[in-house]
Amino acid sequence: MKDMQVHCRINGEEKLLRVNPNKRLLDVLREDLSLTGTKEGCGVGECGACTVVVDRLAVNACLMTAVQMDGTEIWTVEGLEALPIGAKLQEAFAQNGAVQCGFCTPGMLMSAYALLLKNPHPGEEEIRTAISGNICRCTGYTPIIAAIEDAASRTP
Repeated sequence: MKDMQVHCRINGEEKLLRVNPNKRLLDVLREDLSLTGTKEGCGVGECGACTVVVDRLAVNACLMTAVQMDGTEIWTVEGLEALPIGAKLQEAFAQNGAVQCGFCTPGMLMSAYALLLKNPHPGEEEIRTAISGNICRCTGYTPIIAAIEDAASRTP
């Protein structure tokens, strides 16, 4: 299939890219843009390791095609620390022991970021629902939930 041109914003920067329309967003981020914080786990949208925020919503980058990037605003874990909520989340994850092996962390952070954009002060059940698409095999989720609650408490 012939490459197509897509225009989007990634981590606050305007991008004009030529992409194979069938290529996944995950592959464009990792291979074409060297944004390797977004991880591939299962490749079928089950694990959440590839979660990014597209137009303020948590999205599995392994399920989104490159052509669907056109006209969107995309945030990856690499851009998170430049955002006030993102920086608070990263700090809270570190302080609450929510990072162990680190493989799920980028996707978990991005799901939490999308949640806090929608609701700056979520309850525990809303947090659990927001991260339910992200699998973590190391933490048991308790420190992750505590970290998200901590970051939310730091948000005015």
